[in-house]
Amino acid sequence: MIRRNALYFLEPRRTEIREEDLPDPGPGQVQVETIASAISPGSELLVYTGAAPRDMSADRSIASLAGDLSFPLKYGYSSVGRIRRVGPGVDDSHIGERVFSFQPHQDASVADLEHVLPVPPGMDAAHAALYPLMETAVTLVWDAAPLLGEDTAIIGQGPVGLAAAALLAEFPLGSLCALETIPKRCALSRAMGTQACLHPDEAKSLHPLGRGFDLVLELSGDPRGLDSAIGMTRFAGRIVVGSWYGSKRADLDLGGRFHRERLQLISSQVSTLPPEIATRMDRSRRTELTWRHLAQIDLDRLITLRVPFSRAEEAYQTLDWDREHHILAILDYTK
Repeated sequence: MIRRNALYFLEPRRTEIREEDLPDPGPGQVQVETIASAISPGSELLVYTGAAPRDMSADRSIASLAGDLSFPLKYGYSSVGRIRRVGPGVDDSHIGERVFSFQPHQDASVADLEHVLPVPPGMDAAHAALYPLMETAVTLVWDAAPLLGEDTAIIGQGPVGLAAAALLAEFPLGSLCALETIPKRCALSRAMGTQACLHPDEAKSLHPLGRGFDLVLELSGDPRGLDSAIGMTRFAGRIVVGSWYGSKRADLDLGGRFHRERLQLISSQVSTLPPEIATRMDRSRRTELTWRHLAQIDLDRLITLRVPFSRAEEAYQTLDWDREHHILAILDYTK
């Protein structure tokens, strides 16, 4: 039996790399040797810090994340590697191909061939590992359905907020602004295409003509951001909630203008497609769009930390305690 090394979350803020058996690829499956994986500072830090609901399923849409979020567990979903072995019924020509797969952080994995995505030729493995980030941003924009001339704001300029900003900057909006507490992220936000990025305390100065925004995307990961979104959205405006708050509760003021202003709250989650367009904009089409925009937009500037897989704990600690300077981390399995 072949062995592999896998990262386990043992308890809040404690991880360990464990050796375990790697199953042989079965019919229709491939064995993938990992090259790089990306750490999501949103959902993964909720798991790392113990802020994720323990009884919640890890991800019902990803086979490799079966089970709930109670410790100990493997987690992660941004892995790029090379096919080394194939199972019965899979052509040997796939051996050597670079592929993306939704896998935990581990140096080898087995997956159904139909569930791995070929990495575009010439794309760096670390860049390709950002596929889920761009896929989430694409889904957010679909859920937001921006209109010509709409004044739009994004609360939170973490990785997802920055990727969404880059996509929304391609639309003929009335304005595109962002709110963020960290100066480095504000600078990146403007580089991605927002016209202004200010601290949340300065939100009122962003409101076009004092009317509020037509469309607000809440991507801060902080429940207080949702209450701020309600306060800065104009009559009949839309608020798209892309944040996952985990076990953190949102204290919302729904007794004031929320009802009279007929505000709309729209949930967005990448594991499903917007029902109203799902018959046309299906998963294969989303995959095509995701790779295309990932190739066009420079998301590598969001990668602020690259460490060998053996030092994964260091990467989590850094993302947890130094958010002023770090946004995304890549684990390198070649060193």
